[in-house]
Amino acid sequence: MTQDREMSGIVNQGFKGHALVVEGGAMRGIFAAGVLDRFIEREHFAFDGCFGVSAGSTALASYLSGQRGRTRKVIEDYSCRPEFINPWRFARGGHLLDLDWLWPITLTELPFDFDAFEARGIPLYIGLTRASDAAPLQLKADRHNLAMAMKASCSLPLAYRDFVSLEGEAYTDGGVSDSIPVEAAWQAGFNEITVVLSQGAGYLKSAPRFPALMRWAFRRHPELGEAMLQRHHHYNRTLNFLSSPPEGCTIRLIQPPPEFPVGRLTKDSALLGQGYEMGAAAADAYLEGLVS
Repeated sequence: MTQDREMSGIVNQGFKGHALVVEGGAMRGIFAAGVLDRFIEREHFAFDGCFGVSAGSTALASYLSGQRGRTRKVIEDYSCRPEFINPWRFARGGHLLDLDWLWPITLTELPFDFDAFEARGIPLYIGLTRASDAAPLQLKADRHNLAMAMKASCSLPLAYRDFVSLEGEAYTDGGVSDSIPVEAAWQAGFNEITVVLSQGAGYLKSAPRFPALMRWAFRRHPELGEAMLQRHHHYNRTLNFLSSPPEGCTIRLIQPPPEFPVGRLTKDSALLGQGYEMGAAAADAYLEGLVS
């Protein structure tokens, strides 16, 4: 088996199942934290597979391990510390988002329950982007690769100045190549897909404002730079898929309300708390809709 097939983790499984897909969005991931914590509270694990990108992958991991509040703690506490988000460090050539600090400290001080994750038995596919050619890949997570795969999926290019190595290959933020892997879930055989978005209804991603600067920034990785320039096209096509899914595919959306107050780098604890509660309320509405 080639490395690409091993790393993709996706084959057409030939069955009809229900997938949960969670978008990333940095601090906007507090919405998904609220949704998934409510799912834990109400013991809702009625999915045959999960697909997560960036912050969505970390939220799903804690959901599958049953660790209510872990993702919220990471976002509202650790991610707000200057050791993680530091524009002055970035201006001096360091990371804007220092995953090399965030990952070890959260794994140590908020231990992840790998046994519970494994016992859940629901596959988790983590979206990655291969740095060499910007190819989208879905890695089936296990206790051995989970931590580094999540780190790779969260490693926003430029904001985190390195790549993450998995099996000798360099990877970066899964959102670069596939921000909402709903089509990957469909192609894998899932015909019912619940999608947790980090943007509200009506959102469309805009093109980069300075394409020449983007190409210069990625001059050593031109295919990755081109993927960044084309990202909005792929994202908006995915939104079309969500609004008009193919025959036989049922899509259910859970997304922030128009008044959602959290941006990608919001650190205001009150606003993050509001965003979390909005996620919990959206989960309640979703679950009530399932039984109505």
